[in-house]
Amino acid sequence: MNVLLVVLAFWLPGLVFGAAIRLRGWTLAAAAPLLTFGLVAIAIPILGRFGIRWSMLNVGLWVLALSVVGFGLSFLVLRFTAKRHPDWAEDDEAPKSSSRDHLLIGAGVLVGVGVGAVTFLRGSHSLDNVQQDWDAPFHGNLVRWIAEHGDARPSTVGAIANLPNQTDYFYPDTYHALLALVFGKGGLTMMPTLNLAALMVVLTIPLGVAAMCRAWRMPVLGVAAAAAVSTWFTAFPYDSLWRGPLWPYVAGVALVPAMLALAHLLLKPRGIAGPVAIGVGVAGLAGLHTSLIFVIMVYFLLILLAVLFRLEKIGWRRSAASLVATIVAAVVLGVPQVLPALYNAGGVTSAYWASEATVSGAFGQTITFSPMASFPQWWIGVPAIIGVFFLVRHRRMLWMVGAYVVLGGLFAATISMETPLIHTLTGVFYNDHWRIGALVPLAGAVAFGEFVHTASGKFAEKLGERKPDLNPFTAAIVGAVLIGLVVTALSKGGYIGRNSSTLAMKYGDGPAVSKAEEAAYTWLGQHVVPGERVMNDKADGSVWMYALSGVQPVEWTNYGAEFTTKAGWLSVFLNDINREPRVRQALDELKVRYVIVGKGKVAPASKPAVGLQRLDITPGFKRVFHNSDASIYEIEGQQGVVAAGAATGSDTAHGQ
Repeated sequence: MNVLLVVLAFWLPGLVFGAAIRLRGWTLAAAAPLLTFGLVAIAIPILGRFGIRWSMLNVGLWVLALSVVGFGLSFLVLRFTAKRHPDWAEDDEAPKSSSRDHLLIGAGVLVGVGVGAVTFLRGSHSLDNVQQDWDAPFHGNLVRWIAEHGDARPSTVGAIANLPNQTDYFYPDTYHALLALVFGKGGLTMMPTLNLAALMVVLTIPLGVAAMCRAWRMPVLGVAAAAAVSTWFTAFPYDSLWRGPLWPYVAGVALVPAMLALAHLLLKPRGIAGPVAIGVGVAGLAGLHTSLIFVIMVYFLLILLAVLFRLEKIGWRRSAASLVATIVAAVVLGVPQVLPALYNAGGVTSAYWASEATVSGAFGQTITFSPMASFPQWWIGVPAIIGVFFLVRHRRMLWMVGAYVVLGGLFAATISMETPLIHTLTGVFYNDHWRIGALVPLAGAVAFGEFVHTASGKFAEKLGERKPDLNPFTAAIVGAVLIGLVVTALSKGGYIGRNSSTLAMKYGDGPAVSKAEEAAYTWLGQHVVPGERVMNDKADGSVWMYALSGVQPVEWTNYGAEFTTKAGWLSVFLNDINREPRVRQALDELKVRYVIVGKGKVAPASKPAVGLQRLDITPGFKRVFHNSDASIYEIEGQQGVVAAGAATGSDTAHGQ
């Protein structure tokens, strides 16, 4: 039931809307999550502006309303076009796909989905496990905040960033707004919600790669092979799932292939499907992470160059209106998502990450499609780089080769060199080579597909010389399967072991949050009354308590509050409660009755808050809960801090 809820959340809105505007086939299936995020991104400011609560019912009605409008507009445009340009319908060159082709593509997608699912489930160990890295609690807190407050506008969520009064606060929260709709439904608690969503993102990759390659006329065996290996690369999605985790960014990068599949509709458009879907998709990508707009711009500019140099065919007379409509739709729907990001543009572009490789090492990582890897993924990297040359030789998807050169070169530069120009070019990515490295494997999957298509064709030719009666396509399938079996064996099952081990680094019992600390948050959830907040240490994992148990902390993030705020000041002076009257005053204003001290640390170098030390021997703090990894103290005199009152803790409390 839980899995079905998340699957429906990702696909159903987009499927309904996409079908209404006449998307079909693999493109519709792949673009559905992209359209879902786009519809959510557009809805956030509009529903919020009119005071409409962010709920499953209201968002569902929003999707239905837009789908009805989209269906009507599509019907009218197609009818008008058929009357005015009847020759366009006859001129469509879209080849009919056989059932065999669909089955082969489906088999490739299933392999990619299977490897991705097994890798993620093995790496996370359990859907209930907490992701232990730096950004994870912020994502969880944001999902719960939106779900409980019924408002997904970024300007309303500053409190969870320790900025409660900052109305111009911005963080792209489209990803979180979608998850907020299903959180708490059907028994979905926080970690299954977050982990299932991450799994869904992994599963979108093979589908998107298949749709993109099919749309751009790659031969069927190449499509199947590209989809099959799309979830084998460590750099994407797995590095960005353990490090951070960068869940919204991963979702956006995973949906780039679906956007590129939609882009082909602009070369020979039919109705409003291309302009509307791309416009909504731009809103979705911007709402997931603003940097993705720059990624899409790279691809679209390269596709434009391919068209101008006649490497891709286009009927300018037929496409002109559609191209203009696409630009208008992208600007109208995308700009409102991007403008609020200017609030923190300086903070993003000023981020700094030191180089981690030599120039030759960076080049090696790029040509083997193994960014940030200590050991190259030879068994898919070598066939992929050969496939790049085959793509050039066959003049197929040369814009993808161009994207590999541009994005791969940008990665190689940022990981090995430090110059103002490189910092400027990579600023939208926080100057983070891990994020840029995540953009390289897409070209690797496509190139691997081209290698399999070409190599299996050569195999079929050789086999045909010995057995002339054998069907050439059957022989090619045999060759592709043999290549797949060899690569799978050499990579030990599609690098499942390697990639699941990478993920598992951040899915253990700690160091930030252990099962014992989760038990402490549960206890707080049972004893804290509405309006109370719990004093905590920013670095011991307790910033998770709101996401996991609904208990609002004083310190919301691992960065901690500024010292000039009451939260930041208490972190230093809390244990001076008997000497400094301002401590009691701050506790009253923040409505704090309990203090939690955890054993874990989100980072090895994290230092415990000075004000939360020695509470066990400080008068005025009574320990009411204790286990191996956490202690909870009740502050004497704070029992009535909330007007409604609260039951006091006791020495016999669970865990004592």
